[in-house]
Formats: sequence, structure tokens, C-alpha cells
Amino acid sequence: MTRTLWVSALASCVAVTGNFAWSQNAALDTQPYKAPAEQPSLNFYGLPGVIDTPSALAMPDGQLAVSVSHFAGQTRTSISAQFTPRLSATFRYIGLQDFNDFGFSTFRDRSFDLRYLILKEGKYLPAVTVGLQDLAGTGIYSGEYVVATKTFNQPLNLPGQIRLSGGLGWGRLGSSGAIGTLFGSARPAFVTNDTGGEPSTDQWFRGDVAPFAGIEWTINDRIGLKAEYSSDAYEPETSRGLFTRDSRLNLGVEYQYSDRLRLGAYYLYGSELGVSAQLQLNPNRALTPRTVSGARPIIERPSRATNPTDWTTDWAASSDAPATMQDALAPDLAADGLRIEALQVLPTSAELRFTNTRFENTSIAVGRAARAMARILPASVETFRLTPMRNGLALSTITVRRTDLERLEFEPDAASALYASAQFEDAHPTLPQSVRPADLYPQLSWSYGPYVSPSYFDPDRPVRADAGLAARMHYRPAPGWLISGEVRARLAGNIEDGRESNSVLPRVRTDAALFAQAASTPIDNLFVSRQWKPGRSVYARVSAGYLESMFGGVSGEVLWKPANSRLALGAEINYARQRDFDQRFGFQDYDVVTGHISAYYELGRGYTAQVDVGRYLAGDKGATFTLSREFENGWKIGGFVTLTDVSSADFGEGSFDKGVTLTIPLGWFLGQPSRQKISTTIRPIQRDGGARLRVPGRLYEQVRKGHREDLAESWSRVWN
Repeated sequence: MTRTLWVSALASCVAVTGNFAWSQNAALDTQPYKAPAEQPSLNFYGLPGVIDTPSALAMPDGQLAVSVSHFAGQTRTSISAQFTPRLSATFRYIGLQDFNDFGFSTFRDRSFDLRYLILKEGKYLPAVTVGLQDLAGTGIYSGEYVVATKTFNQPLNLPGQIRLSGGLGWGRLGSSGAIGTLFGSARPAFVTNDTGGEPSTDQWFRGDVAPFAGIEWTINDRIGLKAEYSSDAYEPETSRGLFTRDSRLNLGVEYQYSDRLRLGAYYLYGSELGVSAQLQLNPNRALTPRTVSGARPIIERPSRATNPTDWTTDWAASSDAPATMQDALAPDLAADGLRIEALQVLPTSAELRFTNTRFENTSIAVGRAARAMARILPASVETFRLTPMRNGLALSTITVRRTDLERLEFEPDAASALYASAQFEDAHPTLPQSVRPADLYPQLSWSYGPYVSPSYFDPDRPVRADAGLAARMHYRPAPGWLISGEVRARLAGNIEDGRESNSVLPRVRTDAALFAQAASTPIDNLFVSRQWKPGRSVYARVSAGYLESMFGGVSGEVLWKPANSRLALGAEINYARQRDFDQRFGFQDYDVVTGHISAYYELGRGYTAQVDVGRYLAGDKGATFTLSREFENGWKIGGFVTLTDVSSADFGEGSFDKGVTLTIPLGWFLGQPSRQKISTTIRPIQRDGGARLRVPGRLYEQVRKGHREDLAESWSRVWN
């Protein structure tokens, strides 16, 4: 097909979704323009779409969607994240029954998608999106598309909305009803014995191109009807007899069970019934409405002119004054979950160093500490220096004027005004002329409770897990020192039944089944660490012991991170030795020196880029590239890719290490302030290449939470 013809076909697909709105007299354009529904429905691939084809709409910024769909012996489980307002990513895990090319009764495969919203929907123009489907898998679902979508409100006086989508597809989405090829280029054939994992750049937008289209009618807040013309011929499935494709038309009905859960039933390709469930969560909308106890008001100082004696500094001559003020501040701060680490009080200024044990948002803690100082300290103390601390490290010092606190407390734009007048700087490693609570150290804390340790994507069983009880202990004999350990008692699980390793590399991660078989009551970790500040912008850590479940050894780290800088640089070196399978006190023969040089850069709006270059546990050398996004309430979503000098063949299935990280603050579920979090890493497959030592207490995540960029993202809550 010529280039002109191809462009014409694309324009036609866009026109299908947009031309109605361009005409003043069109029948569908009977109501004023209204933006599309905030949360678009998803298709069988877990993407905004109709049934089996995509639409051009994006999910709300930050949205996380989990969907499961099934028809004709195919089950697709997808996790999609709207990483930016325009860019979304999807990880998908599929099960294909009787797809016997790979030797499994149910073949299981993993794939990644990316899609980008080129044009947002407006009053006259449709939304336009370009997408890559299964861009780095085995290629079974590989396809690309350009799609446009237009929404019409109450068309022809019908209730609800009608949404039209149309586009052009390649690969799977170009296999039925093709109208030509782009520039006449053929698409390379899919190779069934490929290990997958590498981007299929030679296939993108190559080969036959075919149109697809769909319509969604959202009748009301609960019921939606769908119909589409699919351009997927399902050749791999129909050729193996998985089902018979008698039609290109698909029909469906969906029910919005709740704000987050949507259910659907469908009739597909003239021969099959299908079902789906879609769960959409947004970090900005807590599962339980958030409740933060109200901050106590600031007590405004009396006028200096009318009450000069209240402003005297005679109190500073007493050596007992700082300790007396500390004793007065302590219960006020403790009520907000803040613990005094040190207090320096001078005639006109004071510095408070405190540990926040309650609030995920450090800005709230800073605001609460400032209010307490304004209530307790003498009227002559005008300058407040607030220094949040984490595990003995002074993170940064925020200086605010007491006059500004009193003046701005009830102003409409109080947070912005206070931020403009505040100063941020690196905290001194120590605080001279200060007092500390007599009972601050040593500190002993312990806890026990259930644990679940998951393992994903074994071809024989997609999800394996061990579960049991865990006891944890933390002992802090002095500032910056920590002795910590965790013992587990496994009560149930099937990780021990996992696949035997076939790795040609040192088996630093793939012997997980052997560790599970040998250990019913393992010592998960037991170590001592010290962290401190050699300089105002420099942080250091040394750890030794059983650092993780599979390795012990010694780890050292240095981090340079100025409080006002978005850039941080770090270096870490470790000597690690593999632990015995029973995870008690013995070691195996394998040891390795591993370490990385790291660079971190805060891009703004919660995005952080990270590059780690160095040597990994299997002795391979390379780099890990990470991009993450953290929301104001503590949600964090990220993705990483590791490329080393291990070849794809030696790495094995998956070709290279990659995955998705997800952290959810416990307070998002409970609706109460909490610093506890639930974290998980989802890898398509765990191999030995690119494996990094899991060292507890790495510095960057501790340090950045008290620096200017992170505080700026959440400063709007400083008055909470």
C-alpha cells in the first residue's frame, strides 16, 4: 500500500470518531460538550478499550488497574499504571490452555505494553493514542496501534454517553481485514522457541495493517453496553483448535459494581462467551477516608509594647531552662507521634531535632513540631529551626519565623506563604549546646505477626507463597546504631515445590526452592549497622551480619545529597557470602565482592530517576535503570531494567532482569496516619543475572524524605 493510501486510511479512522462533533447540525452533537468520564472502562488486555480492541482514552493520572479476563481457554491477568497523565504501562500474565508448542498443558507467558496519549480529547477533536502491545515478550500477543476516541453526551436525547473508537492495528491487531502495509515492509515471523524479554523493535509497525472500531454506550452510572469490530484473526489459537472464530464482531455488557470494581460478560467472535473483572485504584483516593486529628492552635504571643516583661531573655541565664523547656515540649510532641532527639534553646532562637513516628508526610510532622514550639517556648524565641531525623541521621534544617506562623495560621494560602519565607539547608552532623531526653537510649522494640512471602510466574503454578509467623527485634544502643533480626516460622507454603534451577550462572537467586526445603524456622536476617554524617551533605553506613535470607557479609555505603539539590551520588561496596540452605548460622562456599556507583535525580512531581552501575551477585557487570513515582500520600510505583555482560542465552528465560515495584502505605487502607508500608517487586521471572544484594537500610530513601524537594511536594499539608 502506498504511503498516501495508508495516511488516508488513518485519517478515515480518526474521522469516524470525530466528524460528528465537527458539524454544528450533526445529530449526535445535541448537548454541550462534557469531558469524558474520569475512569474509562478496560478491555480484555487490561487497557482502556472496548472489548478486545483499545480506545484512546487514558486513565486518571496515577491510576492503578488490575484486571482478569477469560474466554476460549485464555486467561489474561493485567496490571496497568497511568505513570504520567499521557504515558501508561502494563504488565500482563496469560495462561493458554492446550497451547502445546512449549510442552505445557497450560502455557503461561508474560508481556509488557506501553501507550502514549498524543492528543487529549477536546470539544471538537478526539483523543489519539499510540500503543505497543507485548513489546518485550515472546511475541504471542505482539501488536501496535494508533487509535482515536470521541465522546458524545446524551446523543439523540439518549441517556448517558456514547463513545466511538477507531484505529489501525499491526501484528495481532492487523491480522484480519488488512488493507495493506506501511511502506511495503513485511513483519518478521514469530519464533515460538524464543526466550522472550527483548524488545521486538524489528516488528513494530511492520507488516499488514487493518482497521478496527468500537462503540461504548454508558447508559447510567452502573450499566454499559459495548460492540466492536475486531481486526485480530487469532491465528495462533484457531490454528491449534482452541476455538472457532466465526465473526469479527464482539458484544458485551458491563456492570459497575462499585466505584472501583467493574464486571463484564461478552459474546466474542461468533462462538465464545467471556467474562472480565476490572479493579481500579487511585493513590489520590484512599480506600478508607483519611482522618488526621486536628492540629492544636498556635498561642500568639502578647504584644511586646504592652507586655515587655513577657519578652525578656532573663530566662536564658538559667542552666536549667533548656531541660525545663524540653520536659514541657515532650508530651506535646508525643501526642503527635514526635520524639525529641535534641533541643538547643538560645535567647532568640531554638533548634528542635525530632523523629517522626506517625506521619508518612514529613511536612505534617514539621508543622506539628513548629506549632508545639510556638505554644511552649518563651516569647523572645523568634527563630525556629526544625530538623527531622531518621535512624540517627539529621536530614535537613527548616528555619521558620515564629511571627510568620502566628500571622499565617488562618490565611487562605498559608502553606505557600510559609514555604516562601522558610529556609532549607543541610543539617549539621551534631547539635552543640543541646539537651537530650535522659531515657532516649537505649531503645528496644519488638513485634510479631503473620508474614507472606510470594514467588511469581513459575510455569507450573503462577503464584507460589510461603506463610507463617515472624518475630522481629530492633535494638538501638546509641544514636545511629542498630541491632536487628527477624526469625520466621513457616506454617504453610509451596515455594519448596518450585522448579529446580537450570542456571549456568552462579545460583545466587534461582535456588529459592532449596532454601525453602531446608528451612522451616529460618533466621531471615540478623545484623548490626551504624549510620552517621561525616559532613553536612554526606551520609555513611556500615552493616554486617546476615543481611538477607540468602546472603550475609559486610556492606559499606557513602551518599552525597545536599538538602537543596535534586541530585544525589552514592557508592556501595559489599563482601557477600552465600548462606546455608537452612538459613541458620552457616555459610556455603560461594562468595563475591559486589558494589555499585549510583546517581539519583529528582525530576519533580514525585518522579525520581536512578542509575546503578557496578558488579552484581553472580559476578556480572552492568547497570540498573530505575524510574519511579511517589505520590503525596506515600504510594510509590516504579519500573526497572538491568542490563549486564551476561548474554541472553546465559541469562535464560526473560533475557535480562526487569520488573515493577509497588509500595502502598498502610495508612491508605486504614485511614489513620502510619509510617508502615506494604512493598512488593513483580518480576516476569527471577534469574541469577543482574541480581543485587538486598541490604537493609540503604541511605537514599531515608535521606531524601527530609530534603527540600520531597518536602515541597507535600508542603500543602504543613498546617494539617
